[in-house]
Order: sequence, then structure tokens, then C-alpha cells
Amino acid sequence: MDSPSQGLTQSVHVGRNTSSTTTLSTGAPQGCVLSPLLFTLLTHDCTAKFSSNHIKFADDTTVVGLISNNDETYYREVAQLAKWCGANNLSLNVSKTKEVVMDFRRNSVDHRPLTIDSSTVERVSSTKFLGVHITENLTWTTNVTSLIKKGQQRLHFLLRLKRASLPPPILTTFYRGTIESVLTSCITIWYGNCSAADRKTLQRTVNTAAKIIGAPLPSILDIFLARCSSKAYSIMKVPTHPSHSLFQLLPS
Repeated sequence: MDSPSQGLTQSVHVGRNTSSTTTLSTGAPQGCVLSPLLFTLLTHDCTAKFSSNHIKFADDTTVVGLISNNDETYYREVAQLAKWCGANNLSLNVSKTKEVVMDFRRNSVDHRPLTIDSSTVERVSSTKFLGVHITENLTWTTNVTSLIKKGQQRLHFLLRLKRASLPPPILTTFYRGTIESVLTSCITIWYGNCSAADRKTLQRTVNTAAKIIGAPLPSILDIFLARCSSKAYSIMKVPTHPSHSLFQLLPS
């Protein structure tokens, strides 16, 4: 804990050229069991100063704010975050930072650009957050299309294994590990609100895999319901969970 990087050295190797060796004095090595804990301690005081929320997951930080009556609290929150990073020897990568504005009013207004250190943040209609595509109109077609594309690419390998005369149990294991895991990624978040057309397209990929394997596979809907139930029970078991108060067991 005193100095995880003490005595560690590094160099850069490009082609046949190797740079001189430098001794590390800060940071933590990649793969070190203490690295996540140390990063959590470092970012513990990175909290919202105004009415906005900070969502932190590993090294991804998201600022969520409500803009009403041209309130600039959201912009001040981003400025405070940039100030905190500067005070802690960190820098925000503006090129990787995106802004999504969700405005469902009939007469929407143009919001002024968001800037970080005099650099304008790109405003996009869709962004990828922890593997899930979130759009400005809160529809899930973009996310579903991305998942289906990945799943269909893997169907090719499933077909090749089938032609190699592998038995259905092995094919099913491959499907669950490489295709089903992709199609159902974060399914409790988006499946309940995606369109009927998107659900049919997802299920069509599962049906194709079932024909290749020659054995029935659980439907996307069944997986969604099972995971929602599992998530609900896990939340109810933890009284300190932020969503614990939303669940109440019915009398038997």
C-alpha cells in the first residue's frame, strides 16, 4: 500500500529499437490486485457539487444533469469535474468525451455547446456507455442492431463447428458462450422497452442458431424474464441497495 510501483521499471520497444529504462515513481502496474482499490480511493472525493449525478464505473465517469429554464448547473458541474481532475494530476480526454442531449419538448431549444478547457465537446445523437448504445430519443434500435451484427458474425463459426460433426451439447455450449452472451448483454436494461420489430429480429438470430445446432434454445424473452427475476431477488437481499425500497415481497 505504501508504494505499489516501488522498484518497477519500464521501457518502450518499437521494432528493433528499445528506449532507455525509466524507474516508475507513481501509478500502479496493470493487473495488480491493488490497482482497482487504489483508483477507488483516488476518485472517492470526485462527487457532484450541484444537483447533477456522477456515475462512476472503473475509469469511466459520466455526468448526468437536468437542464431546466436555461439553468447552467450542468455546465458548472462539468467545469468542477475538470477542475478536480487538474488538482489530482488527471486530464479529461475531450476527444473521447461525448455529450447527448435528450429533449422531448415540442418546442425544443438549442443548448449552448459544452466546453472543457476551451475545447468543445462533440454532441452526438448516440453514444456507447459500458457496452450499451444510448440514443437521444431513448430508443434501442441502434443497440439491438449492434448486438445482432455481432451475433450473426459468430453464427458463421457455429456453422463451421456443425460441419466438423461436433455434437449438439458442445455446439450449445459454444452458442451460449459466444452468441447468447452477446445478444443478451445488459438485457435487463433495454429489452423491456425495445420495439416488437427489434425483438423479432433478435429471436430470428436465436432460431437460426437452433436450426444449426439441431436442438431447442431458450428464447430471448425467457432469458429476459429470468434475469429480471434474478436481479430483483438480488436487490431485495441487500438492504443498502439504492433500489431496495422499490421492491416489496407480496404475502404468500
